[in-house]
Amino acid sequence: MIIKLINWGFGLLNKHVVLRYLMSGGSAGVTDLIVLYLLHNVFGIYYLLSAILAFIIAFGVSFTLHKFWTFRSHDEETHKQVVMYFGTSLFGLVLNTLLMYLFVDYVHLNVILSQIIVGLLVACVSFFISRNLVFKYNKAKYENSRNNSENR
Repeated sequence: MIIKLINWGFGLLNKHVVLRYLMSGGSAGVTDLIVLYLLHNVFGIYYLLSAILAFIIAFGVSFTLHKFWTFRSHDEETHKQVVMYFGTSLFGLVLNTLLMYLFVDYVHLNVILSQIIVGLLVACVSFFISRNLVFKYNKAKYENSRNNSENR
């Protein structure tokens, strides 16, 4: 029963890029928070430096998971993708900051509620940029290679 449930879960992840995107992004987000906490609260490093280092480490986790697992982009040149993905991340940061300013200062929403809404919007925009420009995900190509490897 448990094995069937696990196999069902892995099958679901293999079929749906959006679920892999959410898990990869969530893993990077958790990494960011853990590293920030450790650097600042445990090792006493200045919070802004801790935040920058945490961002860099989380960026590495996010890029690696998205390239090799979420979008399965093994054919593309990694160095070009890193630059494009970093640009996408900076664009997301600017968009996040701008929307937060608008939602909090002009719409008068709570900061946390604003961040939840803005985070979801930015994640959607980032997904489409990553899928179509950075990693050029091709579902048909992925399914053909998966079927070929299963038939061996």
